[in-house]
Amino acid sequence: MNFENKTFVVTGGGGGLGRELVLNLLSKGSTVIALDRNAAGLEETKKCAGQLSKFLFIHQVDITDREAVISLIHQVIAGHERIDGLFNNAGIIQPFIPLKDLDEGIIEKIFNVNFFGTLNLTKVLLPHLLTRPEAVIVNIASMGGFLPVPGQSIYCASKAAVKLMTEGLQAELKKSTVQASVVFPGAMKTDIMTNSGLATGKGEEKAKQAGKILSPKDAAAQILNGVAAGKPRIFIGTDSKLMDFLYRLSPALATNMLYKKLQSKLPQN
Repeated sequence: MNFENKTFVVTGGGGGLGRELVLNLLSKGSTVIALDRNAAGLEETKKCAGQLSKFLFIHQVDITDREAVISLIHQVIAGHERIDGLFNNAGIIQPFIPLKDLDEGIIEKIFNVNFFGTLNLTKVLLPHLLTRPEAVIVNIASMGGFLPVPGQSIYCASKAAVKLMTEGLQAELKKSTVQASVVFPGAMKTDIMTNSGLATGKGEEKAKQAGKILSPKDAAAQILNGVAAGKPRIFIGTDSKLMDFLYRLSPALATNMLYKKLQSKLPQN
C-alpha cells in the first residue's frame, strides 16, 4: 500500500496512537479523516499537524452509536468522493480487577467500544473500499488479543474478537483489492487509562508490567511500515513478538510467565 495521495479514516485520532497514526499518514502525503468522541483532543491533533492540517478533517463521533457512524461515513464519502483505508484504532481497557468483581456496565462498554465500534466502521466502509483499486482495513487489536492477561479478561476477550474478525475478513477478501491487517501492540505509553475512565498512577504502572514501553510515535511508524509491506499480522514491540512466539510454543508457559509478572499487582482472592 502506497499512502501518498490516499484518503484514510482513523478512529481515536484525538490522542495517543491514533494521533500519531494521523500525523504519520499526513507526513506521507495522505488526506486523513480523524474521528474521536473527544473534540478537544481532535483540535489538539489538528494543531499538532501544523501546515499539514489542511489535509486533516476532524469529526466528533461516538463509534458505538451505529446510526451516527453510518450517517457520518456517508457524509464523508460524499464530501471526499473516495476513501482508501480505515484504521480502527479507538479502544478502552478495563480496571485491573478479576472478572468476578467487574461491573456489568463496564463489560458492555468495553465490548461496545473495542469490538462493536470496530465492526460499525468496518461494515459501513467496506462496500466503498471494495470499489477502490487499492484499499486497506487496519484493526488495532492487542497483545492481549492472543494472550490472556490477568485482570484484563474482558479487554482481552474484546480484542480477541477483533483479531478473529479481521482474520476472517482476510480470508473473505483474498480475491479483492482490499488488504486487511490486524495489529498486536505490546505495552505502550498512551492515554488509554484516562480515556477508559480509569485513574492513572498505580493503575498505569500495572499496565506496564508486561514488557518494555513503546512510544505511540514509534508504534505508529511500525504499523504503517507493516501495512505498506502488506503484512496481515503486525506485531508491535519486543514484548508482543516474544509473547507471540512463547504462546505458540507453549500457551501454559506464556500464560504463567505473564501471571507471575502481574500477580502482585492484582487484588488477592
